[in-house]
Amino acid sequence: MCRESSLLLVGVLALALLAADVFPSGAQSDCLVVEDFANAKVGEFPADWKARKDSGKEVYTVQEEAGKRFLRAVAKQIGIQAAKPYDTWDLKEYPVLVWSWRPMTFPPGSDERQSKTNDSALAVYAVFPHSPVSVKSVKYVWSTVVPKDTHLTSSRGLTQVRVVQTGTARRGEWVEERVNVAEDYKKYFGDGELPRPAGIAVLTDSDDTKSTAGGDYANFRVCRG
Repeated sequence: MCRESSLLLVGVLALALLAADVFPSGAQSDCLVVEDFANAKVGEFPADWKARKDSGKEVYTVQEEAGKRFLRAVAKQIGIQAAKPYDTWDLKEYPVLVWSWRPMTFPPGSDERQSKTNDSALAVYAVFPHSPVSVKSVKYVWSTVVPKDTHLTSSRGLTQVRVVQTGTARRGEWVEERVNVAEDYKKYFGDGELPRPAGIAVLTDSDDTKSTAGGDYANFRVCRG
């Protein structure tokens, strides 16, 4: 998204804070389940997630395959995050965020290095409080063309972006990711005290390329590392 404002995530998360395969059957002893969609209704936006605008609820719906549930995103010329509040996450004890994702439709012409083409089939955020009107976040992206491990920034530095997968060769394939959020936060934002995250968010977007993007998300966990 070319105007990916931290205010977008603030609105999503503040509302909620106020008011042995790709899908393991349960959390391992060193992990806590953030979201596995087991209790969500198939075909609906998950009840314990928040979207900045109602139109975002049309982008993200829970689906099921072989008895396992996941969040499907289909974005048609739109870019809206969906967020899961999780403010009990202790980064010192559980520094690693783990999830599975599956790219289905890469937005044609996308390139996250350019504001006019800043769309992604898949993106996951670790979101942190910053001020009453903004948040900080570390954003993990599956890019069509930007090389793996590229570091980017947006939202005037409040969003730090790390490309963790690139290319279309694994389209339709579930891939599990493990990222050390504590290490990335310190690397990108400094060596001060680690704040407690407000939650996680996802973004499948295609508003800048005026196209369509699609992908699936599953089995979010935080782990000891």
